[in-house]
Amino acid sequence: MFTEDLIPVASGPPPVELYLASTAGPPDRTLLVLHGGPDWDHSYLREPLDRLAGTHRLLMPDLRGCGRSTRGLPDDQYTPDAVVSDLVTLLERTTDATPVDVLGFSYGGLLAQLLALTAPDRVRRLIIASSSVLPPPPGGAGPRFPDDPALTGPALTRAAAFAGAEQDVWSADRRAEYRARLARVRFSAEWLRALRAGRLPSPRVPDAAHRLAALGTPLLLLHGAHDRTFPAGLVADTLPLIPGARGVVLPRAAHMAHIDQPEPWLAAVAQFLESS
Repeated sequence: MFTEDLIPVASGPPPVELYLASTAGPPDRTLLVLHGGPDWDHSYLREPLDRLAGTHRLLMPDLRGCGRSTRGLPDDQYTPDAVVSDLVTLLERTTDATPVDVLGFSYGGLLAQLLALTAPDRVRRLIIASSSVLPPPPGGAGPRFPDDPALTGPALTRAAAFAGAEQDVWSADRRAEYRARLARVRFSAEWLRALRAGRLPSPRVPDAAHRLAALGTPLLLLHGAHDRTFPAGLVADTLPLIPGARGVVLPRAAHMAHIDQPEPWLAAVAQFLESS
C-alpha cells in the first residue's frame, strides 16, 4: 500500500534526504502527516490513517534526523525552521501547486502551525492532533527518561517512549498493541542531543492563535480527554480565539488518542477533510 522513497530536500552541506512513505490517491486530496517525538519516525501513525489511502493521497515523511531520513547533522541544523524548509521542498517535489491538508501530531502539531504560517499557499486545512496552539501550563507531563547512565542515544529515546506508555495510552487493554507499535519505531536521539546542547529553538509560534485566526485556514483541534502532555482544556481555551476552528475531544483517550479511540479519531479526521 505504501511506496517508500528518499527525497532530496536540502543540498547542504551536508545534503539532507527525507524518507517518505506515500500512498496512491487523488493529488487534490493529499494529506501530509507530521510525526512527533521529534526523535521518533512516522510509523506509529500509519494506523488508522492508512484507511484513508485511495480516497486520499498520504504523505508520511520521517523528519530530518529521524527514522530513515538523514542523520548525523550538526546540532544547529536541527531546528523547526529547517524542518519547514525541508517540508516545503518535499511538497514541491512530490505535488503540484495544489495546497495540501496537513495533520501534525504532538511535536508535529507545532511544526504544522509553523508550516501553515510560513507557507500559507501550500496548506489547505490544518489538523492539530494531541498538540496545542496555546502553551500548556507549567508542570505538565513530558517524556520520562530513565535514570540509567547505561542508556544513551536511540536506546534512551526508546526507553522513554516505553516508560510513557501508561501515561500516553488511557485504555489498559490497548497498551500491548501500542508497545508492539513502539517496537517497530526507528528511534533516534539527534534532536535530544541538540536539546541538551542548548541549540534547539522552540517550535512554538509566538501569538499563534491570533496569527492562525488571521490566516483563516480551516483548523481542527483533535485531542484525548486524558492527555497529560497537552491538557485537553487547551482546546476550549483556543476555540474562542480562532473563529471557525473546530474542536473534538475524545473520551477515554490520552495523548495517543489514535491508539485509544482509533475509530472516532479517524472519523473526526475524515469528516474534517470532507468539509468545505
